[in-house]
Amino acid sequence: MPRSVNAVASRARKKKILKRTRGYYGAKKNVFTIAKNTYEKGLKYAYRDRKTKKRNFRALWIQRINASTRQYGLSYSQFMDMVITKGIQLNRKVLADLAMNHPEAFKKVVDTVK
Repeated sequence: MPRSVNAVASRARKKKILKRTRGYYGAKKNVFTIAKNTYEKGLKYAYRDRKTKKRNFRALWIQRINASTRQYGLSYSQFMDMVITKGIQLNRKVLADLAMNHPEAFKKVVDTVK
C-alpha cells in the first residue's frame, strides 16, 4: 500500500507561512525553513513589544508633563502629588495631551492644583 503524506495540508501550511513573510528580505521570504524561523521570531518580538509600547508611552507622557510643569515652577513629582491630593481624575495620557496641544487648558489645571 502506498504511503499517504497528505500533500494538500502540508502545502497549505507552507503557503500560509510564506504568505505572511512576503515582504521580508532575501531567503527569509521564500525558503520555507528560514521563513518559518523568521516568522516565529517576529511573533516573539510582537508579543514583547506590545508590553514595551505601554512602557515607552508612559515615559513619553511623563516627560511631556514634566517639561510643561517646569514652566510654572513645579517638578513632575510635585505636580502629580498635587493632582492626586486634589482628586483630579485626569490620567497621564490626558495631561500630556493637554500640555502639548492645549497649553491654556493645562495652565488652568496647574492653577487649580496650586
